[in-house]
Amino acid sequence: MAKRKIDVVDGAAQVKAAKNRKQDNAPPPKQAAAKGKDGAINAVAVVGKTKAPTASALPEVGVNPETTAIQIITGSYERVLHGFAATIPRTLVTGQQDAPESEAEKPQVDFTDTFLFNAHASAIRCLALSPLSEETSKVMLATGSTDERINLYSLSTAPPVVSKSQPKLPSLHGASITENPKNKELGSLLHHSSNITALYFPTRSKLLSAAEDSTIAITRTRDWTALSTIKAPIPKPQGRPSGDTAGPGEVPSGVNDFAVHPSMKLMVSVGKGEKCMRLWNLVTGKKAGVLNFDRNILTAVGEGRFGSGEGRRVIWDREGEEFAVAFERGVVVFSIDSKPKAKIVPAPRTKIHQMHYLPSETHPTTLLVSTEDGRVLLYNTSATTSTAEDTNAPQSKGDVPSAKLEAQIGGPGAGISGRVKDFEIIPFSTDSSTFLIITGSSDGTVRTWALDTKHLDDNAGIEQGQGFTAKQVGTLLGTYTTGTRITCLKAFAMTGKPDAEEEPELADKDDASSSDDDSE
Repeated sequence: MAKRKIDVVDGAAQVKAAKNRKQDNAPPPKQAAAKGKDGAINAVAVVGKTKAPTASALPEVGVNPETTAIQIITGSYERVLHGFAATIPRTLVTGQQDAPESEAEKPQVDFTDTFLFNAHASAIRCLALSPLSEETSKVMLATGSTDERINLYSLSTAPPVVSKSQPKLPSLHGASITENPKNKELGSLLHHSSNITALYFPTRSKLLSAAEDSTIAITRTRDWTALSTIKAPIPKPQGRPSGDTAGPGEVPSGVNDFAVHPSMKLMVSVGKGEKCMRLWNLVTGKKAGVLNFDRNILTAVGEGRFGSGEGRRVIWDREGEEFAVAFERGVVVFSIDSKPKAKIVPAPRTKIHQMHYLPSETHPTTLLVSTEDGRVLLYNTSATTSTAEDTNAPQSKGDVPSAKLEAQIGGPGAGISGRVKDFEIIPFSTDSSTFLIITGSSDGTVRTWALDTKHLDDNAGIEQGQGFTAKQVGTLLGTYTTGTRITCLKAFAMTGKPDAEEEPELADKDDASSSDDDSE
């Protein structure tokens, strides 16, 4: 005890002597102030460099050039908004891999849950994602439901990274769970007074929304203010007796879908109870024209006398040279002058749920259509066959030629029979001819396919089969079961970099806590 007391006294004497030497060699007050200021600046720089290294010094945590991460979002009848990421090995898509020794060593798609919650008070009907930008690592998500609300969220484009400091959360279906704190809820919009039917981000600064109240609202994303509202006329009730006192909501009305031209100056919309489509001038926000569907067109796509004759979906191609209108059991493709160019009627007859143009420079006129029987059909709208060739019947003057069926994905031939409610097409980053197709079925199954457009070129000059005998293309990469009845689906490539500051901050906190324990 006495020896320890002597050591403490000697240490205090050494500190006092060092302090006296420092005072003797002290510079004038002005120089000392300048030095103190410079020292403070250098200290701040050193502290900042210690806690947040520069981008060049940071290791790319979780960035794996051998994989591609896709964020998938699904909405369902059960009001559940489910987000999960699919990490796809590049060798699984390109096929350039060594022969594995066992089945367990084969590369597989890894699914990771990112968020799962009840987003609305009723079924979710539509989703929309803002375009990706190199300036920010965030994407805005809008969800529409039958509860008249539009919920807004901000999602991170950084792929999920499994933390080494936290244990892996258990799950019943085996998929890992990784939450990103940058995924946040922004709020809700109450611009409509009825069910939301369609949402679309033409740019990152504007959101267009349609509802069954026959209005299309244009919202500015900076402050979420409704800039303008386009009002579509309510159709007159047809087939009802005169003097019918139908209450509001009993007569079919509302906007089913809309599509904005790539020039952002023109919009096409289709509505309930209307056998026509409407053109809108987005520069003035006023009606530009109305095009009624001809009786021959409606008959060709299965809309007979007792059919509604209303368009369910509408979409423009990439170049803006043609657009397609989907009915219940068929599709009609119109050129830019609003003249029918081709028709699509799946064989055997089945309902149509969704359609998208293939974003390919070599195949710009390839239209993908999802059906009730679990198929995704690929049609070439520029290559048509006459009706007489299909049915061996004399061709009339007003007949619309049929688009050529190139191939199919899934369906009963691949052991898939559930309806494909929605699907998304994402270009593969390393190859311009390869695309990832994510399909969502009503049974809650999400399938990831790889499509190589070179297989479509191999069929040139060869007579193709019809119906279920059409050529199968695409490779099934992975399957994920959500457990809910999917109504809509969206996906985007996660191109951002993971947050590399999470682990160093945890390390700094551990060092600080250990130093506090030592001081005590």
